[in-house]
Amino acid sequence: MEFLASIAESINSTGVPGQIRNVEVMALFTNPWFMVPFVLFVVYKLYRQAVNTLVLTALVVALWILTGSPMMEGLIIDGELQLNKVLPVAGVGLLAAVIAVYFLFIRSD
Repeated sequence: MEFLASIAESINSTGVPGQIRNVEVMALFTNPWFMVPFVLFVVYKLYRQAVNTLVLTALVVALWILTGSPMMEGLIIDGELQLNKVLPVAGVGLLAAVIAVYFLFIRSD
């Protein structure tokens, strides 16, 4: 456990998790330095017909956008978990896990 704690402390000391939390999605998807490589990646995967990779990439982007949504911001208010928002979050997480398991283990390219 100390080993994992030291790794987590090392990652937190870099400031990368804070930078990831503060990314503006709309600014990112209008930035050509991000969009050109991202579009080239998607076009290449379409050319290669790598459906699994495309679906998993779309799943990661969708979950990342969802975590920055107003629904997620209201999940914890004044240090208390809002129970009426837990079920939708758990449902989205379960659906994402099912999709990932299906495309990683059940369906193959």
